Parts: sequence; C-alpha cells; structure tokens
Amino acid sequence: MPPLRTALLQSSGRPGDVAKNLELLDAEAGRAAATGAGLLVCPELFLTGYAIGDDVHRLAEPVDGPSARTVAEIARRHGIAVAYGYPERAGETVFNAAQLVGPDGTRLLNYRKTHLFGAFEAEKFTAGDQPVVQAELGGLTVGVVICYDVEFPENVRAHALAGTDLLLVPTALMHPFQIVAESVLPVRAFENQMYLAYANRNGPEGEFEFAGLSTLVGPDGVARARAGRAEELVSGDVDPEFLNASRATNPYLRDRRPGLYTSLV
Repeated sequence: MPPLRTALLQSSGRPGDVAKNLELLDAEAGRAAATGAGLLVCPELFLTGYAIGDDVHRLAEPVDGPSARTVAEIARRHGIAVAYGYPERAGETVFNAAQLVGPDGTRLLNYRKTHLFGAFEAEKFTAGDQPVVQAELGGLTVGVVICYDVEFPENVRAHALAGTDLLLVPTALMHPFQIVAESVLPVRAFENQMYLAYANRNGPEGEFEFAGLSTLVGPDGVARARAGRAEELVSGDVDPEFLNASRATNPYLRDRRPGLYTSLV
C-alpha cells in the first residue's frame, strides 16, 4: 500500500467571509494535488473563521449545506480528499464540526468537537458526544478530533484502540499554548502508534493570536512536516509500512492492563 501524501493548510483564511474561504480552499486543494497529495487538512472553523462572535451562528450550515456541496465539488475536481472545520447547524443546535470528503466528493465522515475550549466555545456551541468517528481513505483508517480534543489522552487512546491509523486534527491553537504543537503532539503519536495531522490557524484574529506550527507527526514521534508561524502549505507522507513496523516493535498497546485503569472512569 503506497504512502498517502498529506498536506496541511495553515491559514486563518478570511474570517467572516465563507465565499473567500472557499476560494482559498479551491486554490490550495489544487496546489496540494499538484504536489501529489491525496489529502488536504484545513484548520478548525476554516469556512467561517474562529473569532467571529455571534456570526458563527448566522454562518452555521447543515452537514449537507451549500458549503459542503461546494467543498465536495472542489475535492472531486482536484481529485483530493479534504478535511475542514465549520460550524454545523442541526435544528437550533450548533456544533463545532469537521467534515472529511473523499477525492470523489463523497462525504466520508462528520465529527462534532467533544471538548469545548473556553467561554467562547462553551457559549456558542454544543459539545458532541461521539469521541471516535472513522472512515477508510487510501487503505488507512482515518479519524478526526478537533483541537482541544487531542489534549485529552483518553480521546486519542480511544482512537488507537479502535484502530485509527491517521488522526486528523483541525485546530485553532493560540498563544501561549504552543507546547501542544511542539511537545504534546509527538507524544500522542508515539504513545498511541499512529500518525497525527495537526492543521492550525495562524496570526491575529479578534482577541486571539494563533500559533501556527501545523505538523504531521509519525508513530515514532518525529515530524514529517512542520509549518512556521505564517500562512503556509506543508506536506508529508503517511506510510502504512512504516506504521506497521513501528507497531510491531512498540509494545504500549499490547502491554496495557485495562483492569487497573477502571478508576479513570
């Protein structure tokens, strides 16, 4: 099974302007596909912007709304899978969500953020209740969590136990929490024996300063790609053969003793 070239779009887009963000996504999907990438991962709430106040409710769309249909067409036209964050409206409820669309435009999964960060998210969104959502892409089992979710060891371990090979993490990591991108992500990848694709926003937005530092990390804890602080498109390979070899030699999941951990829940 060949490696899956995975591109990370580090950008805050144009907050509040969905049409412009879809234009940017179209252009970057074309750039990524031209480099041989089979997957493009975009940041948290990429379609609308993060620090947009009450506009997040005004701009929220259903899982199959007009923006989802546009992204599906972008993916199909460029022949590349796309993962992107957006506010999902389900009736009167709004979730901080991420969707993965296959290279043929088919929706492969939709995930709702389970751990909301800070007063802004708690006020604007309802937390999801399904921690593990997966799909098959390029022979890999792919899962999604969003930003703060990956900072909870239980969330990522649940994915490891469910067989996730590549965990996508659309992100809005802000200063002064860059330790997450620099240190936590490599540990999560190593201790759970998976690839992690972490695509962040960057630069100032409202009251926040996003940290950039998007990264693709392998099961050995080594970055295959890492962005700086500016808007950037970076890419690296997710190699199934390397993943299988790493899992064969790393005993963490095999040596677990779940009976000792019942106090955790």
